[in-house]
Amino acid sequence: MFKKFNWGHGIALALGSFIAFILFMILIFPNGQQGAELVTDHYYSEELQYQDVINAKKNGDLLTEKPVYLQNTEGIKITFPASIILDQSKLNFELFRTNDANLDVKKEVTLDAQKSFFIPAKVISKGGYTLKLKWKSDKKPYQLDYDVQWK
Repeated sequence: MFKKFNWGHGIALALGSFIAFILFMILIFPNGQQGAELVTDHYYSEELQYQDVINAKKNGDLLTEKPVYLQNTEGIKITFPASIILDQSKLNFELFRTNDANLDVKKEVTLDAQKSFFIPAKVISKGGYTLKLKWKSDKKPYQLDYDVQWK
């Protein structure tokens, strides 16, 4: 069988294999890809302000006591320690979903008497989120990011 296999057959086999591989990459491979949207529609203008975010995250990492979140079937409760005093008791939170911007949740909230706030389950869809907490204390910006898996 291999006696009649010559270099011409080898070239045809290699070319056929290459064409099959290219067709696989074009037709089959993209169907398995999961879509991901841009992080923001105003990418370039926000990139110029990103140093402020870096500084806020650095300030958040230097905290000795950090806010904690607790997940249950009713939602997510975020509690701030007594050592953190917020300017005007207000903070911004964002539940950021990388694969669908329509599922993002953004809001400015005021802490209650226990220095906590609650995100109800009805505004959260099943999947992975990044919980971004942003606040100011003594006119200094802080930001902490938590990975949250909502089931």
